[in-house]
Amino acid sequence: MAGIDVASRSADPAARRTRLRQYQQQLLERVQAARTSSGARANQLGVEIGGVRYLLDLLEAGEIVPVPALTRVPLTQPWYLGLANIRGNLVGVVDLAAYLGQPAAPASAPAGAARIVTLAPALGVPCGLLATRVVGLRDAADMEQVRHPEGDRLIDADGLDWMPLALAELVREERFLQVGL
Repeated sequence: MAGIDVASRSADPAARRTRLRQYQQQLLERVQAARTSSGARANQLGVEIGGVRYLLDLLEAGEIVPVPALTRVPLTQPWYLGLANIRGNLVGVVDLAAYLGQPAAPASAPAGAARIVTLAPALGVPCGLLATRVVGLRDAADMEQVRHPEGDRLIDADGLDWMPLALAELVREERFLQVGL
């Protein structure tokens, strides 16, 4: 690319918008391919919340962001951590561990590993879950399903327990939707 000034290329707002548009189009194509793929449900997002490993359906999970500043909301449940501004949108943040009656998930996980996993916009609830750690993609098709009194679990090749978490079912729970005291 001889003769092109990189500094002026980066400063050109029209070129930046074009590159952003191309990137967004590529992302949209990947998401649509994942939705139409027969194995879309096999790939799950692995997160650790409190001391429990959960698998989230990729179609129900939104963004994964570092924990931003949270604004407490008075007279709300202890598991409702407050509001966060994520890309200009107000998102309610829930400590799922505390919601489920477990010890609260530490927002200050080792080496800043804590993240907010937002719910997909299709679920219609502007909410994020505090995750102690995001483990990454897991292939549920390669895991062994085990019956458990608290709900079915999946065991991976390393012998680790994973609990499937249906976010669409979570947002239909009356108690989850009633954050006020």
